[in-house]
Parts: sequence; structure tokens; C-alpha cells
Amino acid sequence: MLIHSINIVHKMSCLYKLCGVVVLSLMLLVSSGQVKAQDAAAPAGGGDAEKGKTLFTNNCAQCHSVTGEKVVGPGLKGIETRAPSKDWLHKWIKNSSALIATGDAYANQVFNANGKIQMSSFPSLSDADIDGILAYIDGANKAPAPGPTATTDGTSSAPAAAASSGPSELFTFVLIALLLVMLLVLGVLLAIVSILSKAVSPITAEDVTVVTSTFGQRLKTGLSDAFNNPTLRSIVIWLFLLVAAKETFDGAYSIGIQQGYAPKQPIAYSHKLHAGQYKIDCNYCHTGAQKGKNATIPAANICMNCHGVIKKESPEIQKIYTAIEENRPIEWVRVHNLPDLAYFNHSQHVNVGNVACQTCHGEIEKMEVVEARSSLTMGWCIDCHRRTEVNTKDNAYYDKLVALHRKESKEPLKVANIGGLECSKCHY
Repeated sequence: MLIHSINIVHKMSCLYKLCGVVVLSLMLLVSSGQVKAQDAAAPAGGGDAEKGKTLFTNNCAQCHSVTGEKVVGPGLKGIETRAPSKDWLHKWIKNSSALIATGDAYANQVFNANGKIQMSSFPSLSDADIDGILAYIDGANKAPAPGPTATTDGTSSAPAAAASSGPSELFTFVLIALLLVMLLVLGVLLAIVSILSKAVSPITAEDVTVVTSTFGQRLKTGLSDAFNNPTLRSIVIWLFLLVAAKETFDGAYSIGIQQGYAPKQPIAYSHKLHAGQYKIDCNYCHTGAQKGKNATIPAANICMNCHGVIKKESPEIQKIYTAIEENRPIEWVRVHNLPDLAYFNHSQHVNVGNVACQTCHGEIEKMEVVEARSSLTMGWCIDCHRRTEVNTKDNAYYDKLVALHRKESKEPLKVANIGGLECSKCHY
């Protein structure tokens, strides 16, 4: 009986060590952020569709839709069937200018069919990256994501874009719950080991009665001893510190990022109706975009240019009339915001750089409620400067810069090559 009890104690000790290893491993995975729920998704279409989604959002979504709708460039639905080959797509995406220059017939056909708008080159993307983007486009058209849901006031609410690249909140919650369960199991094992360690002598019928009557008390005492165990206490403390540190860093990195923010406005103005259906130019309302630092908020008199006659009876239009009669401004809620330490000039980008509004603001002509589609972080801006080519055609200002650049590189002149990465360009 003594040997049998010792064997049980030994097995329980092994289980205790195994649980400790599992708990420590899970702690390390949480702290490093390497556990991701989306990793379970299998690549589709010969590429990593999950990675392709991220690459598409960061590099392509400003000018292309995954459907057949045209934004700045053509819609990408069925792009693999339209292109001559996947190898051709690799060359086109990496450097469309070079492919056009070779006289490629299909490349020139696409270029001419889209108003000869020069597509940005992406030489940093690998073939695997491009295959991932194509896999994401193919998957998105097979199972389209749910669109905006209607609200009681007739507007729609678009789903917020995912801003975090780490594990989802649900997965983090499940992982923490699993850790707590493991700790409870560990505590019970320690209690059982404590009980069995005291029961190493031969058991008589009288002892069985005693053990049965005092098992609950011994279990309670064992649990108390387990939680007073320095090893278990250290594991709990380190677990708490690592989870707290992870949450602190995640929160710090999200400060100032409003991606997915779509506040309700005092007047239900629909960009989908005005900019989408009626094709009203953005610059008609946002008059400062072409000539000033700020795009400006439209004044009520701009609205009255049309609504002095059109839909005067609408409850939403009546709010404009009330604001004019009371001589007070309409208190629009700001959606896109940059910190004061960052300098941004709309006219420099819109007028000089010919940057489309959708590049930063997303498909604004499809939004019922305006949403912050881009992160507007410093890294996001720098990436854009690195890949955007400077339009130097018929502009003598750039002639010397182009000549100097061609002596050092065969790549097209990018914004980064003309000081686009200098700190003083954006920070006073």
C-alpha cells in the first residue's frame, strides 16, 4: 500500500510539472503576441488570403475595389481571368511603367482604357505577396463581406475596419479563461498531492472512516497550502504582469488612431447620394482642398445653392434653415484628425500631387455615414511617400531632379527621393 501511494504521489507530481510547463508556454505566447486566431485559416487560391487582405487594405484599397466597381482604377473582380497570365500580373503590379514601356499590348490597353492614369509601382511586394492579394480578391468575390446595416433614422452603419494586427478580443478572452482553468487544475493537483503525501502508511478500515470524514477539511487545507506555494504564487504574479504589460502596449499603440470611427452627424448628410449618385465634385463643398492647408467644412450657404429650391420640406434640410435663422453654425463632428505636431497641406497633395480624395478617405462616394477608413499614422504616410511616383511629365521644375536621380537609380522618381521622408517636412 505504501508503494502504491508513493507511485500516485509521483504521478501527481509529474502532472503538476506538466501543467506548469503548459501554463508557462501559454504565458510566453500571450506576451509575444504570436498566437493569432486567424492563423487557422488555410491559404486560398495559391496564396495566403489573410496576409493578402492586409496587403490589399494597405496598398490597393485606396484606388481599387475587390468587386467590379471602378474607384480610381478598375474593379479587380476576375482580374486573374482578364490578365494574360499570373506572371504578367506580377510584373504589372511590381512596375506597371516598365511593362508599358516594353510595348506590351495588354499593358498599354489597360493604361489607355483608364485615362492614362499612372498606377503606383510596388517593387517591394514578392510574388507570394501578390498571390496572397489575388487569393483575397478571389475569396472576397466568392463570399462577399456584409454591407452597412440600416438604422432607424434611414442612414446606415458601416462595420468598423480592423485596426489591430494582433489576436482578436474574443481569442484573448478565451486564452485568459484557459489559463485560469489551468491554474485551478494546478491548485487541485497540489491539494491532492498534499493529501496523498500524508497517507503513505497502510490504510485500515478505521483509517477509511477517518479519511472520509475529514476529506473535505483536508482538501480545503491542501488548497490553502497550494496557493501559499511560492512557485504557484510566482507563476500567478508573472502571468498578471505579462498580461498587464501586453494590454498597456496595445493601448499605447492605439492612441490617436481613429480607424473605423463613424460618428453620427447633426444632419444626416449622405455622401453616397451627393458624391456617388449625383457626382458632385468634392471640391465644390470642400473649397479649401485645392488651395489651402485645410479642406474646410462647407458653409450653410453652399447647401442653400441647391436646397433653397430642392427638397425644402425635408426634416434634415429644415435643420439647415433653422441654423441660418438662428445665425449659428452647424456643429459637424470631425471624423479625420491629425495631431498638432504633424503638418499636412491639402493643396500640396490634391492640387500639386494630384492625389485622389479616395487615397486617404476611402470610397467616400459609397458612404452613407462618413467613416475613417485609413489609420493616418506616420508609418502609413511614409509608406505612401515611398511608393508614390512624382508626376514629372511636362514640368520643367523637376528636370534637374530627374536627371540627378537617373544617375543613381533606374527606378521612377518617388516622393521619398525629393525629401518626402525628411522629418522637417511634416514636423515643425
